[in-house]
Amino acid sequence: MTQAGEATTTQPAQVRPIDRDPFIDFVRAFSLLVVVAWHWVFTIIVWEDDGPHATNPIGFTRGLFVVTWLLQVMPLFFFVGGFAHEKAWLARQARGDRSLWRFARNRAMSLIRPALALAVVWWLIGWVVVFLWEVDGIGRAVKLILSPLWFLIVYVLLIALFPLAYRLHVRFGGIVLVWAAGLAALVDVARFDRGVEWVAWFNMILVWGLCHQLGFFWEQLVAAGRRVAWMLAWAGLFGLAALVGSGLYPGSMVGVPGERISNMAPPTLCIVMLVLFQAGVALLLRPWVLEKLETSRRWATTNTVINRFSLPLFLFHSTGMAVWAGFSYFVLDTRPIRRPDAEWWLTRPFAFLGPLLVTLPIILLLGRKERRPRPAPAEITPAG
Repeated sequence: MTQAGEATTTQPAQVRPIDRDPFIDFVRAFSLLVVVAWHWVFTIIVWEDDGPHATNPIGFTRGLFVVTWLLQVMPLFFFVGGFAHEKAWLARQARGDRSLWRFARNRAMSLIRPALALAVVWWLIGWVVVFLWEVDGIGRAVKLILSPLWFLIVYVLLIALFPLAYRLHVRFGGIVLVWAAGLAALVDVARFDRGVEWVAWFNMILVWGLCHQLGFFWEQLVAAGRRVAWMLAWAGLFGLAALVGSGLYPGSMVGVPGERISNMAPPTLCIVMLVLFQAGVALLLRPWVLEKLETSRRWATTNTVINRFSLPLFLFHSTGMAVWAGFSYFVLDTRPIRRPDAEWWLTRPFAFLGPLLVTLPIILLLGRKERRPRPAPAEITPAG
């Protein structure tokens, strides 16, 4: 790890080949599955005069917010994304490409194109429906379907900032994380103590950037052993419990309609604690998961398939959910509920089946992509 103030050198760094970390692919696949399953199973759609509104059972069930400390996996996804981007850059650099900005642009465009295409298609569908049938609430319905794309917008922003973030990492190492956490805390102070609401949006870069930046330290964290993993997990858990217990922050790590603020939009210091906790848990589970991936063909195949279709699954899962909701309402005459009851909870284990049946054909027709190539032998990491 480069220390603060240490001069960089123009000489080529000594490099050593490393293998692809299958655990990173597993975490990425697992994170996306959790997001999709959460939307399919726990979203409650209520149609008001101005269109559909989405809520979830967190606000109706006492103490259920604790579940979001594990199931809000966006910090974990950004964390492993930081490692993936660093490794991809090192591999590209080994092949002779020295342009960080070109690397960032190419990776960003690979996400922007399909997301933009999806947004345009749904905008056109909404426009046609309003023009032909003058249905109220279609604009809000389209907005709700496309709302998961906020994650891709933030992810693309982090990719665009990767050249700056990586140079700061090489130059200053862990001090970048300290500064990001410290500034995020000061932003929350200005927001909650001084009432300066607009400053909260700086945490979209500071907090999510910290999650991404932490991923640059993945190999050092793995090499540090289980004590460091336990340290991260307990530090994050105690910090999260203290912040929530202070009464300044809501307990849920997802937005809950009716709450004064959300820990996600924009993110608060709670998300910094959450990524530390989740990173520690991931490091502790890594040996067990790697053993499963190496010894179980079912685990390995599932991991490969989900990673192969991860982007189209994320892009189209809300489309499948919307189509299934429309089919249930207009064809099956299933009336939506406003708050979860016993019957709603009993049907949760099966709630993903309908959206899944609709989403799979969409993925197969529109979301096919080539299999990820095996990592080239030239993929490298700095030695030492």
